[in-house]
Amino acid sequence: LERADMLNDSTPIEDRVRLAVDEELAALMFTHADRSRATTSEVLRVWVDRERARVGAWYEMFPRSAGPDPSRSATFREAAEALPRIADLGFDIVYLPPIHPIGTSFRKGRNNALVAGPDDPGSPWAIGSPAGGHTAIEPGLGTYEDFEWFRSEAERLGLEVALDLAWQCSPDHPWVHEHPEWFRHRPDGTIKYAENPPKKYQDIYPFDFESEDWRALWQALLEVTLFWIERGVKIFRVDNPHTKPFAFWEWMIEQVHRRDADVIFLSEAFTRPKLMRYLAKAGFTQSYSYFTWKNSKADLVEYFTELTTTEAREYLRPNLFANTPDILHAYLQHGGCPAFEARLLLAATLGANYGIYSGFELCEGRALAPGSEEYADSEKYQYRKWDWDRTGHISELIARINQIRHHHAALQFDRTLQFHETDNPEIIAYSKASPDGADVVLTIVNLDPRHMQHGHVRAPGVEPDEAYTVHDLIDDTSYEWRGDWNYVRFDPDIRQGHILWLPKPRT
Repeated sequence: LERADMLNDSTPIEDRVRLAVDEELAALMFTHADRSRATTSEVLRVWVDRERARVGAWYEMFPRSAGPDPSRSATFREAAEALPRIADLGFDIVYLPPIHPIGTSFRKGRNNALVAGPDDPGSPWAIGSPAGGHTAIEPGLGTYEDFEWFRSEAERLGLEVALDLAWQCSPDHPWVHEHPEWFRHRPDGTIKYAENPPKKYQDIYPFDFESEDWRALWQALLEVTLFWIERGVKIFRVDNPHTKPFAFWEWMIEQVHRRDADVIFLSEAFTRPKLMRYLAKAGFTQSYSYFTWKNSKADLVEYFTELTTTEAREYLRPNLFANTPDILHAYLQHGGCPAFEARLLLAATLGANYGIYSGFELCEGRALAPGSEEYADSEKYQYRKWDWDRTGHISELIARINQIRHHHAALQFDRTLQFHETDNPEIIAYSKASPDGADVVLTIVNLDPRHMQHGHVRAPGVEPDEAYTVHDLIDDTSYEWRGDWNYVRFDPDIRQGHILWLPKPRT
C-alpha cells in the first residue's frame, strides 16, 4: 500500500515510473490481487481421452466374408488370416459390424431383396435369434474363444478391434419375448418395426427408450456394453445414436467411463449439425462427418474451416470415412481409381481420424442402381469373396499414406489445419503442423478424377524470393521451389496429389 501511495503522491515522476514497472511490485500485485469483485463459476469437469481418440486409421470389414468358402460364413479364426494384410496397410483399428446371431423372420435377401433365399445370411443389424442376442455370437462366426483368438491376433499385429453397438432387435431376439414392454406396439398389439419412409425394415424392431420399464432397458444395454468391454473391446461404433434419447447416452457413457476411462465411442449420426454437436457434448469421443458429401474445393474449405476454427473443435472430433457399407458416393462410382486416390488423400490428411470400408482399396465403385449410394452385391446382405490382388488396386498408396501419418506428427492433429491459395478451383492445398511447429506438411490434391489439372499453389510462410526444397513423402521425390507461388501438375493416370514435407521451420 505504501508503494501504491507513492505512485499518487509528489514523488518525482522518474521514481514513480521506475516503481510502476518494478518486477517485485508486479509479483506482489499478482500474488495479492484485488478479488473483491470476483465471482465463482460452477465447477467444470474436464475429460481427457487416451491418444487413440485423437488419431487413428480405421478399416471396416465383414468377418463373415473373410473365409476361403464364399458359400458360407467365415469363422473368426479364418477371418483372422485377413488381419496381417490390414496391418500391412498401416491401419490402427479394425471395425466389425454386428457379430451377433441374425434373425430369420423377414430376413432380407441379396441386394436388400424383401425375400431371402435359403442360403442368404441376412443383415448383421437384424440382431437376435434363438441362438441369443447382443451378448451372443453368430454361430457361423464361431465361439467366444474364436472371437478372443481374433482379438488377440489383431492386438499382436498392432490393431485394436472395434465393435458395433446397434440398439435394435430382430423379431427373433430373446428380448422380444422376454421383455415385450421394451418395444412400441400398434393398437392391435403387434410390435412396430423400423421405418425410414419410404423404406420399411420389417426385420428390425427399435427399442422404446421411454417405455414404462425404461430403467431396466437402459441397464440391460449398459450391461451389454460392459460385457464386451470385459472381453477386451475398448472401441465402439454406435449405430444411429441420434434416434435415441440424449439423456440415455449421457448416462450410459458416463457409467462406462466410471469403470474404464479408455473406452472410445464413435457416433454414426448423419443428421443435422446441431444434433451431431449435441451428441459430441453428450460424451461421444468421435463423430462421423459430412466429409463423404463434400467434394468441391469450396465445400471442403468451408466445412473444415468450421470444424477446426469454431467452438466445435473443442468438443467434436470428426472421423472421416471415405466410404461405408451404406454410402458409395457418385464421385467414387464415376471417377474410377483416381477418385479413390483423391478421396484417400483428403481423408487421411484432412483428418487425424479417418477410415475406409473394405473394397475401397480395390476401387470398388459398382452401385446398386443409377442415383443410388448403395453398393451392388452389398456385403450387408451376402458373403463377398474379394480378390485383393486384382488389377487396379491402390493398396500400396494406402500403406504409404498410413506410414506417413505414423511418422509425421503434423498429420496427427486437426487444430493446425490451414488452407492455402491456388489459382485453379480443381486444386486444393492445405497444411498441418505439429504443435511445436517443427513438422509441417503441405498436401495438394487434384479434385478432378478425369482430367489433367495444373496451376500454382501458394506455400505457407515463404518469402517472395526464398529458395527451398520440398520433399514428396509419397514417392520420395524432392522439388526445388522458389518464392511463395509454385507450379504443380496432376495427371490422373499418374497421381492425384502431393504430400509435401517442408523441412525448414516456416515463418
